Amino acid sequence: MVKVRHPETAGLRIRVVLGDGLIIGPGRADLLEGIRETGSIAAAGRRMGMSYKRAWQLAETLNATFRGPVILAVKGGVAGGGAQLTPLGDAVLDAYRNLQTASAEAGAGALAALTGAVAASGAK
Repeated sequence: MVKVRHPETAGLRIRVVLGDGLIIGPGRADLLEGIRETGSIAAAGRRMGMSYKRAWQLAETLNATFRGPVILAVKGGVAGGGAQLTPLGDAVLDAYRNLQTASAEAGAGALAALTGAVAASGAK
């Protein structure tokens, strides 16, 4: 999963915001998914073209955002380190992905109308 600013020619980008803070959006969800798939915060960040420091900052922010940790990280050492999503992390990621799917399905007609209304030079 390589970080791409706008991969679709047309699409929706969902961000969940409560109060004055971002709770979860595409980048944070991709980081969670990368951790789920690789077992590593650093590896998930690398796959996204993100620095080690930035990946850890986002992981810490995610853990501080929710009612409990969403990522469980074990520091390296003789046995090596790693990371995994907690049950809450799995639930958060799954809920976000479900919201993306539902939004895409519900907004398909309106998105098609907007896409059709864009001037040829503005369309990708």
